[in-house]
Amino acid sequence: MKTWKKLKLHPERWQRYFVREKILRAIRKYFEEQHFHEIETPLLIAHPPAESYLEVFETKLFDRNRKAQAAYLSTSPEVSLKKLMVAGVGNCFALTKSFRNMETQSVLHNPEFTILEWYRVGADYYKIMKDCEELLLFINSYIYRTEEGQGKLQPKQLIFRGKRVNLEAPWERLTVKFAFSKWAGVDFDEFLDENTARRIAERKGYVIERRTTWEELYNQIFLNEVEPHLGHGKPTILYEFPGSMGALARKKASDPRFAERFEFYIEGLEMGDCYSELTDWKEQQQRFEDELTEIKRLGKTMYAYDHDFINALKVGLPDCSGIAIGVDRLVMLFTDVARIQDTLLFPVDEMFE
Repeated sequence: MKTWKKLKLHPERWQRYFVREKILRAIRKYFEEQHFHEIETPLLIAHPPAESYLEVFETKLFDRNRKAQAAYLSTSPEVSLKKLMVAGVGNCFALTKSFRNMETQSVLHNPEFTILEWYRVGADYYKIMKDCEELLLFINSYIYRTEEGQGKLQPKQLIFRGKRVNLEAPWERLTVKFAFSKWAGVDFDEFLDENTARRIAERKGYVIERRTTWEELYNQIFLNEVEPHLGHGKPTILYEFPGSMGALARKKASDPRFAERFEFYIEGLEMGDCYSELTDWKEQQQRFEDELTEIKRLGKTMYAYDHDFINALKVGLPDCSGIAIGVDRLVMLFTDVARIQDTLLFPVDEMFE
């Protein structure tokens, strides 16, 4: 049944969607108080950032003579924001739509989704960890003050997936290396070697093919043995990801096998992904080229990466850190629903059924 029909029959369900309004207002209020600039970024772009784990939406842009060129729906506002940071905008955020293909038939994804992305100049990923702690508390307190949603418990607590979650800082912080050791029984120093990783995964009973990549081995173990343990009772910040898994992330100076990247989880659900941003244009260009090689191997839509972004990096991106958070997942969190479709008035699966 279409959502509008459900709402006509069950008007009490409107409350869930009105909580989304509160979340959007709270986000803007938080960043206004932090003196950030809100940026409107383009949805139709000429070159997506090269990220092999995504599939893009491709279309055609016609001029007045019907001469066509390839165009794409934006997968994130990241590159647009960084270009403006090179130009000197300073601390900034975008609250916008993004599009990622092949994300149907999932209770956690919608091909069209709302994304919050922000960047702080002169900050590393530890500062963004603090931002996340403060922002979620701010949103929850805002909902609590308006007496809507699950924030009725206390300004620092909510109910999600039937469990009480305490948002009070500091959140739990674990390295990827520690998490693999604790829940998967894997020595991550050994796992970083691809041949050893294959033996470990085979010993655990995972299906390994000749073309299975190291990242696919990582994901099988992580998704099955590590992720379900994260964020129970209190959010978990998982940080220091393998360097190969941060296309736009700066590597740790003390151990370049790892990237200055974190994700945070609440009751097993990934909520956001942060980097200390890569500023070296040569390394970024090489990573884009490597990603395009992987995109071709996977048989995904091919495109040229954004050379204008590389030119911007040559001018100089200031040291900064930023994060992307799925707003629809925030709505799931603050309304305690299990399906992302139940946070959307027009979910894609419903429109194309």
